[in-house]
Amino acid sequence: PERALGVVGGKAVLVNGAACIGHGACAAACAFDAIRLVFGSATRGVDIPAVSPEFESNVPGIFIAGELGGMGLIRKAAEQGRQAIESVRRRLAAAGAGDAELDVLIVGAGPAGLAAGLSALEHGLRFRLIEQEASLGGAVLHYPRRKIAMTAPVKLALVGTVKVGEIRKEALLELWQGILRRTGLPVALGECMEHVEREGDAFVVTTSRGRHRTRAVLLAIGRRGSPRKLGVPGEDLPKVVYRLVDPEQYRGQAVLVVGGGDSALEAALALADAPGGGPVTLAYRGEAFARVKSKNREALDAARATGRLDVRTSTEIVRIEPERVTLRTPEGDAALANDAVIVCAGGELPSALLRRIGIRVETKYGTA
Repeated sequence: PERALGVVGGKAVLVNGAACIGHGACAAACAFDAIRLVFGSATRGVDIPAVSPEFESNVPGIFIAGELGGMGLIRKAAEQGRQAIESVRRRLAAAGAGDAELDVLIVGAGPAGLAAGLSALEHGLRFRLIEQEASLGGAVLHYPRRKIAMTAPVKLALVGTVKVGEIRKEALLELWQGILRRTGLPVALGECMEHVEREGDAFVVTTSRGRHRTRAVLLAIGRRGSPRKLGVPGEDLPKVVYRLVDPEQYRGQAVLVVGGGDSALEAALALADAPGGGPVTLAYRGEAFARVKSKNREALDAARATGRLDVRTSTEIVRIEPERVTLRTPEGDAALANDAVIVCAGGELPSALLRRIGIRVETKYGTA
Protein backbone atom coordinates (compact mmCIF):
# COMPACT_ATOMS: atom_id res chain seq x y z
CA PRO A 1 0.00 0.00 0.00
CA GLU A 2 2.98 2.33 0.39
CA ARG A 3 3.80 1.91 -3.33
CA ALA A 4 7.48 1.48 -2.62
CA LEU A 5 7.73 -1.41 -5.09
CA GLY A 6 6.81 -1.54 -8.74
CA VAL A 7 6.98 -4.05 -11.58
CA VAL A 8 9.52 -3.25 -14.28
CA GLY A 9 10.24 -5.77 -17.02
CA GLY A 10 8.20 -8.37 -15.18
CA LYS A 11 10.24 -8.03 -11.98
CA ALA A 12 9.56 -6.25 -8.71
CA VAL A 13 11.95 -3.36 -8.15
CA LEU A 14 12.25 -0.55 -5.61
CA VAL A 15 10.70 2.48 -7.29
CA ASN A 16 10.10 4.75 -4.29
CA GLY A 17 12.34 3.96 -1.36
CA ALA A 18 11.16 7.02 0.58
CA ALA A 19 7.65 5.51 0.75
CA CYS A 20 8.82 2.39 2.59
CA ILE A 21 7.73 2.37 6.26
CA GLY A 22 9.69 -0.76 7.19
CA HIS A 23 6.66 -2.81 8.24
CA GLY A 24 7.42 -6.42 9.12
CA ALA A 25 4.19 -7.59 7.46
CA CYS A 26 5.73 -6.92 4.05
CA ALA A 27 8.59 -9.34 4.74
CA ALA A 28 6.17 -11.96 6.05
CA ALA A 29 3.87 -11.61 3.02
CA CYS A 30 6.58 -11.85 0.36
CA ALA A 31 6.35 -15.28 -1.24
CA PHE A 32 9.92 -15.18 -2.51
CA ASP A 33 11.77 -14.04 0.63
CA ALA A 34 12.91 -10.99 -1.32
CA ILE A 35 12.36 -8.54 1.55
CA ARG A 36 14.55 -8.48 4.63
CA LEU A 37 13.55 -6.51 7.72
CA VAL A 38 16.50 -5.06 9.63
CA PHE A 39 17.11 -2.69 12.53
CA GLY A 40 19.68 0.08 12.43
CA SER A 41 22.43 0.45 9.87
CA ALA A 42 26.02 -0.66 9.48
CA THR A 43 27.22 2.53 11.19
CA ARG A 44 24.34 3.41 13.53
CA GLY A 45 23.21 0.64 15.84
CA VAL A 46 19.77 0.30 17.42
CA ASP A 47 19.30 -1.36 20.83
CA ILE A 48 16.36 -3.78 20.91
CA PRO A 49 15.34 -5.87 23.95
CA ALA A 50 14.96 -9.59 23.28
CA VAL A 51 11.19 -10.23 23.34
CA SER A 52 9.14 -13.29 22.41
CA PRO A 53 5.98 -13.18 20.24
CA GLU A 54 4.07 -13.15 23.56
CA PHE A 55 5.93 -9.94 24.57
CA GLU A 56 7.89 -11.78 27.26
CA SER A 57 11.54 -10.90 27.73
CA ASN A 58 14.30 -13.44 28.33
CA VAL A 59 13.49 -13.02 32.05
CA PRO A 60 10.36 -15.17 32.58
CA GLY A 61 7.58 -13.05 34.02
CA ILE A 62 8.85 -9.70 32.73
CA PHE A 63 7.02 -8.43 29.65
CA ILE A 64 7.69 -5.49 27.32
CA ALA A 65 5.21 -3.56 25.16
CA GLY A 66 5.12 -0.33 23.19
CA GLU A 67 7.95 2.05 22.41
CA LEU A 68 10.53 0.24 24.54
CA GLY A 69 10.20 -2.78 22.27
CA GLY A 70 10.42 -0.68 19.12
CA MET A 71 6.72 0.12 18.54
CA GLY A 72 6.21 3.88 18.65
CA LEU A 73 2.88 4.09 16.79
CA ILE A 74 0.15 4.89 19.33
CA ARG A 75 -2.47 2.50 17.96
CA LYS A 76 -0.02 -0.39 17.69
CA ALA A 77 1.51 0.31 21.09
CA ALA A 78 -1.94 0.25 22.69
CA GLU A 79 -2.71 -3.06 21.00
CA GLN A 80 0.59 -4.47 22.24
CA GLY A 81 -0.32 -3.42 25.79
CA ARG A 82 -3.62 -5.29 25.53
CA GLN A 83 -2.02 -8.40 24.06
CA ALA A 84 0.75 -8.37 26.66
CA ILE A 85 -1.85 -8.54 29.45
CA GLU A 86 -3.44 -11.52 27.69
CA SER A 87 -0.03 -13.21 27.78
CA VAL A 88 0.32 -12.36 31.47
CA ARG A 89 -3.11 -13.89 32.17
CA ARG A 90 -2.18 -17.11 30.41
CA ARG A 91 1.12 -17.30 32.26
CA LEU A 92 -0.53 -16.76 35.66
CA ALA A 93 -3.29 -19.29 34.95
CA ALA A 94 -0.70 -21.93 34.03
CA ALA A 95 1.36 -21.21 37.16
CA GLY A 96 -1.57 -21.43 39.57
CA ALA A 97 -2.17 -19.31 42.66
CA GLY A 98 0.63 -17.19 44.08
CA ASP A 99 1.16 -15.28 47.30
CA ALA A 100 2.21 -11.91 45.83
CA GLU A 101 0.09 -8.83 46.51
CA LEU A 102 -0.14 -8.05 42.79
CA ASP A 103 -0.68 -10.12 39.66
CA VAL A 104 1.10 -7.56 37.48
CA LEU A 105 2.86 -4.23 37.96
CA ILE A 106 2.59 -2.03 34.86
CA VAL A 107 5.33 0.57 34.46
CA GLY A 108 4.48 3.55 32.26
CA ALA A 109 1.20 5.38 31.56
CA GLY A 110 1.66 5.99 27.86
CA PRO A 111 -0.60 4.36 25.24
CA ALA A 112 0.74 0.83 25.88
CA GLY A 113 0.58 1.11 29.66
CA LEU A 114 -2.88 2.68 29.73
CA ALA A 115 -4.28 0.05 27.35
CA ALA A 116 -2.67 -2.66 29.49
CA GLY A 117 -4.19 -1.16 32.63
CA LEU A 118 -7.67 -1.12 31.08
CA SER A 119 -7.26 -4.77 30.06
CA ALA A 120 -6.05 -5.74 33.54
CA LEU A 121 -9.02 -3.89 35.06
CA GLU A 122 -11.46 -5.62 32.71
CA HIS A 123 -10.16 -9.07 33.65
CA GLY A 124 -10.10 -8.44 37.35
CA LEU A 125 -6.34 -8.74 37.79
CA ARG A 126 -4.67 -7.33 40.87
CA PHE A 127 -2.47 -4.66 39.35
CA ARG A 128 -0.72 -1.35 39.92
CA LEU A 129 -0.02 1.13 37.12
CA ILE A 130 2.79 3.58 37.87
CA GLU A 131 4.07 6.59 35.92
CA GLN A 132 7.13 8.66 36.82
CA GLU A 133 5.75 11.84 35.24
CA ALA A 134 3.25 14.10 36.98
CA SER A 135 0.74 13.44 34.19
CA LEU A 136 -0.17 10.52 31.94
CA GLY A 137 0.51 10.26 28.22
CA GLY A 138 4.08 9.00 27.96
CA ALA A 139 5.87 10.32 24.90
CA VAL A 140 2.66 12.05 23.74
CA LEU A 141 2.95 14.39 26.73
CA HIS A 142 6.16 15.82 25.24
CA TYR A 143 4.88 16.28 21.70
CA PRO A 144 4.88 19.86 20.36
CA ARG A 145 1.72 21.88 20.89
CA ARG A 146 -1.11 20.93 18.51
CA LYS A 147 0.86 18.10 16.95
CA ILE A 148 -1.37 15.53 15.24
CA ALA A 149 -0.83 12.51 17.47
CA MET A 150 -3.10 9.83 16.03
CA THR A 151 -4.98 9.32 12.77
CA ALA A 152 -6.64 5.91 13.14
CA PRO A 153 -9.11 4.22 15.54
CA VAL A 154 -7.79 2.30 18.53
CA LYS A 155 -9.46 -0.60 20.37
CA LEU A 156 -9.38 -0.50 24.17
CA ALA A 157 -10.68 -2.85 26.85
CA LEU A 158 -13.79 -1.57 28.71
CA VAL A 159 -14.10 1.21 26.13
CA GLY A 160 -14.34 -0.50 22.76
CA THR A 161 -13.14 1.09 19.54
CA VAL A 162 -12.28 4.75 19.93
CA LYS A 163 -13.09 6.17 16.52
CA VAL A 164 -11.06 9.25 15.78
CA GLY A 165 -9.82 10.89 12.63
CA GLU A 166 -6.90 13.22 13.02
CA ILE A 167 -6.54 14.03 16.70
CA ARG A 168 -4.03 16.48 18.12
CA LYS A 169 -1.92 16.05 21.21
CA GLU A 170 -4.10 18.12 23.54
CA ALA A 171 -7.32 16.40 22.46
CA LEU A 172 -5.75 12.95 22.78
CA LEU A 173 -4.55 13.65 26.33
CA GLU A 174 -8.03 14.90 27.25
CA LEU A 175 -9.50 11.76 25.69
CA TRP A 176 -7.29 9.60 27.92
CA GLN A 177 -8.28 11.65 30.97
CA GLY A 178 -11.93 11.14 30.11
CA ILE A 179 -11.43 7.39 29.77
CA LEU A 180 -9.80 7.28 33.21
CA ARG A 181 -12.73 9.17 34.72
CA ARG A 182 -15.29 6.82 33.13
CA THR A 183 -13.52 3.56 33.90
CA GLY A 184 -11.94 4.43 37.23
CA LEU A 185 -8.55 3.18 36.05
CA PRO A 186 -6.09 3.97 38.88
CA VAL A 187 -2.75 5.49 37.88
CA ALA A 188 -0.03 6.23 40.45
CA LEU A 189 1.55 9.40 39.03
CA GLY A 190 4.96 10.59 40.17
CA GLU A 191 6.08 7.06 41.06
CA CYS A 192 9.35 5.98 39.47
CA MET A 193 10.59 2.39 39.16
CA GLU A 194 14.09 2.03 40.59
CA HIS A 195 14.87 -1.68 40.68
CA VAL A 196 13.41 -5.13 40.03
CA GLU A 197 14.62 -8.33 41.66
CA ARG A 198 13.27 -11.85 41.79
CA GLU A 199 12.09 -13.22 45.12
CA GLY A 200 10.95 -16.83 44.95
CA ASP A 201 8.21 -17.15 42.33
CA ALA A 202 7.57 -13.40 42.24
CA PHE A 203 9.33 -10.06 41.76
CA VAL A 204 9.95 -7.25 44.20
CA VAL A 205 9.78 -3.90 42.43
CA THR A 206 11.35 -0.99 44.30
CA THR A 207 9.91 2.39 43.39
CA SER A 208 10.24 5.93 44.70
CA ARG A 209 7.22 5.20 46.92
CA GLY A 210 8.04 1.78 48.30
CA ARG A 211 8.26 -1.91 47.42
CA HIS A 212 5.67 -3.99 45.58
CA ARG A 213 5.62 -7.78 45.33
CA THR A 214 4.15 -8.89 42.01
CA ARG A 215 3.86 -12.09 40.00
CA ALA A 216 4.63 -10.33 36.71
CA VAL A 217 5.98 -7.01 35.45
CA LEU A 218 5.00 -5.23 32.25
CA LEU A 219 7.47 -2.56 31.11
CA ALA A 220 5.58 -0.05 28.97
CA ILE A 221 8.15 2.72 29.29
CA GLY A 222 9.46 4.82 26.43
CA ARG A 223 12.85 5.18 24.82
CA ARG A 224 13.02 8.96 24.89
CA GLY A 225 14.06 9.64 28.46
CA SER A 226 17.65 10.03 27.26
CA PRO A 227 17.69 11.77 23.87
CA ARG A 228 20.13 10.49 21.30
CA LYS A 229 23.02 12.93 21.01
CA LEU A 230 24.87 13.99 17.88
CA GLY A 231 28.30 13.65 19.46
CA VAL A 232 29.67 16.88 17.97
CA PRO A 233 31.51 19.85 19.52
CA GLY A 234 29.16 22.49 20.88
CA GLU A 235 26.24 20.17 21.51
CA ASP A 236 26.24 21.20 25.17
CA LEU A 237 25.46 24.85 24.31
CA PRO A 238 22.20 26.18 25.86
CA LYS A 239 20.73 26.78 22.41
CA VAL A 240 20.62 23.01 21.68
CA VAL A 241 17.42 21.21 22.72
CA TYR A 242 15.89 17.83 21.89
CA ARG A 243 12.22 18.58 21.37
CA LEU A 244 10.02 21.40 20.17
CA VAL A 245 7.35 22.52 22.62
CA ASP A 246 6.13 25.82 21.20
CA PRO A 247 7.22 27.39 17.88
CA GLU A 248 6.41 30.84 19.27
CA GLN A 249 9.51 30.79 21.46
CA TYR A 250 11.68 30.84 18.32
CA ARG A 251 10.04 33.89 16.74
CA GLY A 252 12.57 35.73 14.57
CA GLN A 253 15.35 33.17 15.15
CA ALA A 254 17.34 31.12 12.64
CA VAL A 255 16.62 27.52 13.61
CA LEU A 256 18.23 24.25 12.52
CA VAL A 257 16.21 21.05 12.96
CA VAL A 258 18.19 17.81 12.82
CA GLY A 259 16.58 14.47 12.00
CA GLY A 260 14.72 12.46 9.39
CA GLY A 261 11.65 11.09 11.16
CA ASP A 262 8.13 12.42 11.58
CA SER A 263 9.04 14.36 14.72
CA ALA A 264 11.80 16.24 12.87
CA LEU A 265 9.58 16.99 9.86
CA GLU A 266 6.70 18.14 12.06
CA ALA A 267 8.97 20.38 14.13
CA ALA A 268 10.47 21.98 11.03
CA LEU A 269 7.06 22.49 9.43
CA ALA A 270 5.62 24.02 12.61
CA LEU A 271 8.51 26.48 12.77
CA ALA A 272 8.24 27.31 9.08
CA ASP A 273 4.50 27.99 9.42
CA ALA A 274 4.77 30.06 12.62
CA PRO A 275 4.06 33.79 12.12
CA GLY A 276 7.13 35.97 12.44
CA GLY A 277 9.48 33.02 12.29
CA GLY A 278 13.04 33.26 11.08
CA PRO A 279 14.77 31.01 8.54
CA VAL A 280 14.31 27.29 9.22
CA THR A 281 16.66 24.56 7.97
CA LEU A 282 16.04 20.82 8.17
CA ALA A 283 19.20 18.69 7.97
CA TYR A 284 19.19 14.90 7.61
CA ARG A 285 22.12 12.56 7.08
CA GLY A 286 20.11 10.20 4.83
CA GLU A 287 19.40 10.63 1.16
CA ALA A 288 15.61 10.54 1.57
CA PHE A 289 13.01 10.75 4.32
CA ALA A 290 12.04 7.11 4.72
CA ARG A 291 9.40 5.86 7.16
CA VAL A 292 7.55 9.16 7.48
CA LYS A 293 3.84 9.80 7.02
CA SER A 294 2.87 10.62 3.46
CA LYS A 295 1.04 13.74 4.67
CA ASN A 296 4.24 15.02 6.32
CA ARG A 297 6.22 14.30 3.17
CA GLU A 298 3.70 16.21 1.04
CA ALA A 299 3.74 19.17 3.43
CA LEU A 300 7.54 19.13 3.42
CA ASP A 301 7.63 19.21 -0.39
CA ALA A 302 5.20 22.15 -0.43
CA ALA A 303 7.20 24.13 2.15
CA ARG A 304 10.39 23.40 0.27
CA ALA A 305 8.89 24.49 -3.06
CA THR A 306 7.70 27.82 -1.67
CA GLY A 307 11.03 28.53 0.04
CA ARG A 308 9.58 28.47 3.56
CA LEU A 309 11.90 25.63 4.53
CA ASP A 310 15.49 24.88 3.55
CA VAL A 311 15.82 21.08 3.34
CA ARG A 312 19.29 19.54 3.21
CA THR A 313 19.67 15.78 2.86
CA SER A 314 22.94 13.81 2.92
CA THR A 315 24.04 16.41 5.47
CA GLU A 316 25.70 15.93 8.85
CA ILE A 317 26.41 18.38 11.67
CA VAL A 318 30.13 18.95 12.17
CA ARG A 319 30.23 21.65 14.83
CA ILE A 320 27.84 23.90 16.76
CA GLU A 321 28.93 27.41 17.80
CA PRO A 322 27.04 30.24 19.53
CA GLU A 323 26.17 32.04 16.30
CA ARG A 324 26.57 29.38 13.62
CA VAL A 325 26.69 25.68 12.80
CA THR A 326 29.01 23.90 10.40
CA LEU A 327 27.38 21.35 8.08
CA ARG A 328 29.06 18.64 6.02
CA THR A 329 27.28 18.37 2.69
CA PRO A 330 28.05 16.51 -0.56
CA GLU A 331 29.47 19.79 -1.85
CA GLY A 332 31.75 20.24 1.17
CA ASP A 333 31.57 21.94 4.57
CA ALA A 334 29.31 24.97 4.89
CA ALA A 335 28.70 27.49 7.70
CA LEU A 336 25.11 28.42 8.52
CA ALA A 337 24.03 31.37 10.66
CA ASN A 338 22.09 29.95 13.59
CA ASP A 339 20.34 30.92 16.83
CA ALA A 340 18.88 27.54 17.90
CA VAL A 341 19.28 23.83 17.18
CA ILE A 342 16.52 21.26 17.75
CA VAL A 343 17.74 17.65 17.57
CA CYS A 344 14.98 15.14 16.78
CA ALA A 345 17.06 11.97 16.54
CA GLY A 346 15.03 9.75 18.86
CA GLY A 347 16.02 8.44 22.25
CA GLU A 348 18.44 5.98 23.74
CA LEU A 349 17.16 2.75 25.21
CA PRO A 350 17.55 2.62 29.04
CA SER A 351 19.98 -0.25 28.51
CA ALA A 352 21.70 0.02 31.91
CA LEU A 353 18.39 -0.40 33.74
CA LEU A 354 17.35 -3.33 31.56
CA ARG A 355 20.67 -5.10 32.03
CA ARG A 356 20.45 -4.68 35.82
CA ILE A 357 17.10 -6.43 35.67
CA GLY A 358 18.67 -9.16 33.55
CA ILE A 359 16.95 -8.37 30.25
CA ARG A 360 19.09 -9.13 27.22
CA VAL A 361 19.56 -6.15 24.92
CA GLU A 362 20.77 -6.70 21.38
CA THR A 363 22.38 -3.97 19.31
CA LYS A 364 21.35 -4.31 15.68
CA TYR A 365 23.68 -2.99 13.00
CA GLY A 366 21.57 -3.42 9.89
CA THR A 367 20.53 -6.93 10.94
CA ALA A 368 17.19 -8.59 11.71
